[in-house]
Amino acid sequence: MKDQITEHLKTAEKLCGSIPLLERICDRIISCFRNGNRLYVCGNGGSAADAQHIAAELIGRFKIDRAPLPAIALTTDTSALTAISNDLGGEVVFQRQVEGLVNRGDIVWALSVSGTSPNIIAAVKSAKQRGACVVGFTSTKGDALAEFCDECLRAEHTSSDRVQEVHVLAYHLICERIEATFANQTD
Repeated sequence: MKDQITEHLKTAEKLCGSIPLLERICDRIISCFRNGNRLYVCGNGGSAADAQHIAAELIGRFKIDRAPLPAIALTTDTSALTAISNDLGGEVVFQRQVEGLVNRGDIVWALSVSGTSPNIIAAVKSAKQRGACVVGFTSTKGDALAEFCDECLRAEHTSSDRVQEVHVLAYHLICERIEATFANQTD
């Protein structure tokens, strides 16, 4: 366990080199919200839970009481997820939602440890075609996802647990910065 904690700390410490990237992601999301647009978040498995976590921090609250921010997890509508998967296939489960919901100026934030999930790649391709900004969170092996991202955090590891731990830290930093920006505003 000590070795795993040490590995976690080393991997998390490397995130310091990504602070300019995290600040750019914050700026993009803040501008998106200020322009009346929305943030859509998606991922599979543990990354689906992270997508829900991000949306909840922004539409609800993270640390400060403030007005809700328009963030939606594309992983939460079980009827849509199961109908799309059953009728059209799992590869389009997020793409279909992007096609029906996302507008120019919105942001699609895609989380994929592997960076190769077919349904995530299909979603970000569709988002780009619709004029949305794409933010990606992946690992060092996530070239396929990174190719379609305007901003992409690549945790410097390939093991899913270490990658997801860095993702959680990074999105908490982003949520905190966004929340602080909107904390003193009404509506």
